[in-house]
Amino acid sequence: MSDLTHFNSKGEAHMVDVGNKSASHRVAITRGKITMRPETLQMIQQGDHKKGDVLGIARIAGIMAAKKTADLIPLCHPIMLSHVSVDFEIEQTDAIVCSARVETTGQTGVEMEALTAVQIALLTIYDMCKAVDRGMLIGEIGLEHKSGGKSGEWNRS
Repeated sequence: MSDLTHFNSKGEAHMVDVGNKSASHRVAITRGKITMRPETLQMIQQGDHKKGDVLGIARIAGIMAAKKTADLIPLCHPIMLSHVSVDFEIEQTDAIVCSARVETTGQTGVEMEALTAVQIALLTIYDMCKAVDRGMLIGEIGLEHKSGGKSGEWNRS
């Protein structure tokens, strides 16, 4: 296991210097899940939620969140993103799986941006539906794939 990169030799937090790294095409894919009562999911699918298109609004929130990651996580680099997509899939009768794909060509990866997109998209679903279902659970959030950079490709097995 390698050393934690966000600490210097004195143990102080610092932003990692990526100035000498080569730019490469980088991709990160993440996923997460929100479970809810079947009636809540049915309401979302039918589009009869009084606040509007829940998944459409959650998708926009996730994309916006990916673009704001460096403002939220102190040691993340501001990154020029070339692509962000947020998608939803219905799982069984009580869950929505959210996946995000983020891409850039640069000197550092986009895992944090993709994780942030999924988290905020799922939180937006929770926010829009909490009036009818406060028992929703958000979980199983993680990196599924990353490529590019010195460490190359990684896939969850």
